[in-house]
Amino acid sequence: MKHFIRFRLVGLMLAAIFILLFSACGKAQPVDARLANLQLPPGFQIEIYAAGVKGARSMTLGENGVVFVGSRSEGMVYALIDEQNRGTNVSVVTVASGLDTPNGVAFRAGALYVAENSRILRYDNIMASLRQKPVPVVITDNLPPDRAHGWKYLAFGPDGKLYVPIGAPYNIGVSTDPRFSTIMQMNPDGSEQRIYAAGVRNTVGFDWDPGSGELWFTDNGRDWLGDNLPPDELNHAPRAGLHFGFPHYYGDNVPDPEFKQHPDPTHLVVPAHKLGAHVAALGMKFYTGKMFPPEYHNQIFIAEHGSWNRSAPVGYRVSLVRLQAGRVVSYEDFATGWLQNLSVWGRPVDVLVMPDGAMLVSDDRAGQVYRISYR
Repeated sequence: MKHFIRFRLVGLMLAAIFILLFSACGKAQPVDARLANLQLPPGFQIEIYAAGVKGARSMTLGENGVVFVGSRSEGMVYALIDEQNRGTNVSVVTVASGLDTPNGVAFRAGALYVAENSRILRYDNIMASLRQKPVPVVITDNLPPDRAHGWKYLAFGPDGKLYVPIGAPYNIGVSTDPRFSTIMQMNPDGSEQRIYAAGVRNTVGFDWDPGSGELWFTDNGRDWLGDNLPPDELNHAPRAGLHFGFPHYYGDNVPDPEFKQHPDPTHLVVPAHKLGAHVAALGMKFYTGKMFPPEYHNQIFIAEHGSWNRSAPVGYRVSLVRLQAGRVVSYEDFATGWLQNLSVWGRPVDVLVMPDGAMLVSDDRAGQVYRISYR
């Protein structure tokens, strides 16, 4: 059995290497030409909103339609400025550089908040200093410094609190620091930090239902249980203090084989919906615009970054989760085509609803931000 597992792991790693080599060695096409490979429902179209956004990750909307974009690998935060109000080929301005995995960004009361690996920065009056490399205020520097799953999402809830996840610092395990595998809540100045949700392996995207004001979030399942286990999750946290099972359980409270003993699962929350295994569900948003047809209003769009160690790659798409009366009724493709056979040319990271109702999608592989519109 041990030999079988060892060979299985080797096979998965070789498959991942093959996929990466195939992607890198395939005949290159300009990214704008590859847009023709993307498929959406009838009436929708996609175009490049901003090019040259290296490592484009999480996004947040500032004032006057300015979009801020964090990065994970580049250490930079960008501002996308549509100076001509064209909705395409907008200006890309580097607001900050030399940061430590500044993945998460949030905007509130004229200030830009940026989540680094172990601290959160605030850039005051950011709209007046976009091109002047403003100096930030450190609102907290006491977040765990571990690198594994150390990149963070960041968002303000309808309660005015700042929410930031602390991912598990391993594939699976138990830590003595209770902040790991949680979503933390704090005041905008970094004070009164507390755990809002526990048992969350690694979420890099969450949003609040525009009707109920309740939190929903994606969560990435662990690795090395095979191609089809465990599922990524879409979770619903209607109140603080809930536990979502990690590390002892996954999916519908299935015991993880890593542990010989498991705590009583009766108090644990099962997913609102089980997503595909290894799809790497990251950014998610409720669609609150008016441009899309009514059947898309207040539904959930999820950016699936794509698998890295599955023998047949999955994800690399924007999916749609439909709700009725606060319950999931379907999970389906919305935008696909970043994966062509075994060739990966783009990896969606986050989605953002714009004031005109269009939806932006960031792509850290291609270094682009796309605009999806309907007409």
